[in-house]
Amino acid sequence: MNNRHHWAIVPAAGVGKRMGSALPKQYLSLAGRSVIAYTLDTLLHHPRIDGVVVVIGAEDEQWSEVAAELTTDKPLRVVIGGAERCHSVINGLEVLREWVAPDDWVLVHDAARPCLTVADLDRLLNELVADPVGGLLAVPVRDTLKQADFAGRVAATVDRSQLWHALTPQMFRLGLLYDAITAALARGLLVTDEAAAMEAAGFAPRLVEGRADNLKITRPEDLALAEFYLKHRTAG
Repeated sequence: MNNRHHWAIVPAAGVGKRMGSALPKQYLSLAGRSVIAYTLDTLLHHPRIDGVVVVIGAEDEQWSEVAAELTTDKPLRVVIGGAERCHSVINGLEVLREWVAPDDWVLVHDAARPCLTVADLDRLLNELVADPVGGLLAVPVRDTLKQADFAGRVAATVDRSQLWHALTPQMFRLGLLYDAITAALARGLLVTDEAAAMEAAGFAPRLVEGRADNLKITRPEDLALAEFYLKHRTAG
């Protein structure tokens, strides 16, 4: 079971409304390249990732330009996404099911997380290689958390000792993940990440501690921070 292949799905069908930009966030310029180009480079150039499926929007006009600058000899498939992230991931899994074994690993990684390090990717692959469920990169919560009431006032201070920020990639067996998301959708659950689908199916995904700089581009200020991280990493 330890010699299974690893495939990646990159959901990139979102429009990124919180960015307030005409372009979807995954196509915004980051240090001279698009955000998604960094994301895909990390996955495509990793020796243990066998191929990538990119899930784009039905009216996407930017993907062809990004695809033209990518260099890889690995399978790179493109599929149209759905209304929500979970629908897009299912569409990507459907493509993989045509030519990938059910016990192969699938890593789902946000298109708008361009700062994933090779070291974090290695750690995830190594720690989950024999895990019966799978898991995800995450970081322990460090800030004090407040629970709000409906008036926007503090209702309680939440114990953070066992709380984690979920990151991506999230890595599960193809067959188990497909069944879990399908079952969640059948129950009307629009799960926001793959771990939530696995949890709803009765599994307990493993938390693998990653770097806090694996940030997701969601607001305009995140671009400057991601550029700082990428340039600092290159300079180092």
